[in-house]
Amino acid sequence: MANSIEVVYTPALLPMHEVKGKTVVVIDILRATTSICVAFQTGAAKILPVATPEECRVFKEFDFLCAAERNALKLDGFDLGNSPFEYQNPLIAGRNIALTTTNGTKAIKMAKELQASNILIGSFLNLSALCDKLSTLAESVILLCAGWKDRFNLEDTLFAGAMVNESASAFQLDCDAALAARELYVSMQDNLEQWVRQSSHAKRFQLLHLQTDDVAFCLQRNTVKLVPMLQGEYIVCKQ
Repeated sequence: MANSIEVVYTPALLPMHEVKGKTVVVIDILRATTSICVAFQTGAAKILPVATPEECRVFKEFDFLCAAERNALKLDGFDLGNSPFEYQNPLIAGRNIALTTTNGTKAIKMAKELQASNILIGSFLNLSALCDKLSTLAESVILLCAGWKDRFNLEDTLFAGAMVNESASAFQLDCDAALAARELYVSMQDNLEQWVRQSSHAKRFQLLHLQTDDVAFCLQRNTVKLVPMLQGEYIVCKQ
C-alpha cells in the first residue's frame, strides 16, 4: 500500500489521527516555521522549542539566545521575537536559541508527544526542499497546521495545500482535509498574497503596526534549500 498524506488543520485535531510511525511536517507560516528556516539559513546552531516564556528565560543562563512571542508580539526582556527579519541578523550564527511562540512550538511539541517518527519544519521558503526530503523518507506524512490557538487559519492551510499539490503523486490521497486544502490552494495560488492579507493573522499584524512586512516575506518561494528537523529535544539542520 502506498504511503498516505494527510492534512490536520489545527493541533487540537492531531490526537484524532494515528501519528506514531509517520512523518509530521509542522506548518506555522506566520511566522514560527518561516523564522526557524531563516535562522538556520543565517547559521544558527540549534533551536530548542519550549512551552512557556518562563522556561525559555532559564536558558539564558546556558548562553542561549532566548526568543519569545505571544499574540504576535515579542515579549519584553527577550533577545528575539518571532519575525523572520530578526533571524537574518548575522549575530545569531553559531548560537543556540530557545524559542517559544503562541502556536508553532506547541505544534512541534505535540507531534513529539504523539511519537511522530520524524518532525520536519515547513514554510514556503523551503517548499521544494521539503518535498524532496519527503520523497526520501518513504513514510506516510501528516501536514500539521499550527493554526491560531487551536483554530483553523488560512495561511497554514494554503501551504498544506501547496505541499499536497506538489507531492500528491508520491502519496495515496484519501484524506478529505488534504483534498480540500489542495483545492483551496489551487484556487488562490495566482493571488496568494492578496488572499493571505485578508486572513485574521495578517490583519492582526496591521493592527499592531509591525515595522516589517512579514506577510510578503513569509510567502516567498524556495529561497531556503534547508529542511530543519527535530532530533531529540532540538531542531537541527544538517546542510
